[in-house]
Amino acid sequence: MATKQGMCKNCGSLVMFDDREELCECVFCNCVFPAAEAAEILENPDGHEFKNETFEKQEGGKHYYSTPIMPDIVEKAVQRDKTSKSVHKDELKLKPNEFEISPNDVKAPKKLVIGLAAGCVAAVLIILAISLPLFFKRKNLTESIETDIGKIFSTEMSGEADSYRQVNVYGLSAQFVKLGLSETITDDDAKALYTNYEALRSEKRGENSGDVEMYIYTPDTIFFISKDGMTKDTQEAVVIAPPTEKSK
Repeated sequence: MATKQGMCKNCGSLVMFDDREELCECVFCNCVFPAAEAAEILENPDGHEFKNETFEKQEGGKHYYSTPIMPDIVEKAVQRDKTSKSVHKDELKLKPNEFEISPNDVKAPKKLVIGLAAGCVAAVLIILAISLPLFFKRKNLTESIETDIGKIFSTEMSGEADSYRQVNVYGLSAQFVKLGLSETITDDDAKALYTNYEALRSEKRGENSGDVEMYIYTPDTIFFISKDGMTKDTQEAVVIAPPTEKSK
């Protein structure tokens, strides 16, 4: 007596059988078939199609030893897997977890949604109620200062008939100002412009001027004046002419 090896013609598992037996049985798929056929399939598994059919286990029959193997051909393994899943398709279906919560299950109450929307609207209205008055106050202050900006220039600084001046007032409380002058001025003139602007701004605001920063651009000097003092940058003189009708 000798033990031989073969391959199951149905699922491809390795089958061990007695060489005296005419039949062999696969303990994995319960397929019973000729032992000689199992030996032939083992010698040339690529030439055989494994159908992976389902067989009922035979009660009282003789059982043979077998060992499962992983076939070398990936396609056959995939085919067996598909067949197995198709047989147990109903068993493999995932059942929903009744305790699992999905995003669709989490819904905010209608009152909460309305409350949040109302809160957002209220926040926007509060911001507008605070910012709009400040905006118009700033705008009105700047326009009022620009209307009377000529008051900061003294009669001694009137300059020639063709001289001109440019003024740019900006900042939350008109605390920044830039002056462009076509005439040359002295350090005292620059300080006087700064002092006069502080007084004009305080008058329009109705309170102390506070910190002011002023740039004064002249043909040969750039002045910067603040509460900390005055600095100046002397440059090569340039001709600053008023804009012509064509350039306006």
